[in-house]
Amino acid sequence: MDSPQIIAWLKPVCGWSSGVRAVFDKYGLEYQDRDIINNPDIYAEMVQKSGQPLSPCVEVDGQMLADVSGEEVEAWLVDNKVVETVAG
Repeated sequence: MDSPQIIAWLKPVCGWSSGVRAVFDKYGLEYQDRDIINNPDIYAEMVQKSGQPLSPCVEVDGQMLADVSGEEVEAWLVDNKVVETVAG
């Protein structure tokens, strides 16, 4: 299985963002962690690409998941066969 191209627009300190990072770590997925708090250009990029201002936002192989929790990201990854379910 090829590694997916993942970009995550996240806050440095945020329960929701931490949940998304935990899912990527659980499955050993590499991703670009883009800080939307300390870089206004990255925040603007997220809003432009997602069409809304809320985070976290995750793009997997060009598919945007806007304003998602870690659980929602994990469900999407499993449903779309990006990963197989693992315990933990």
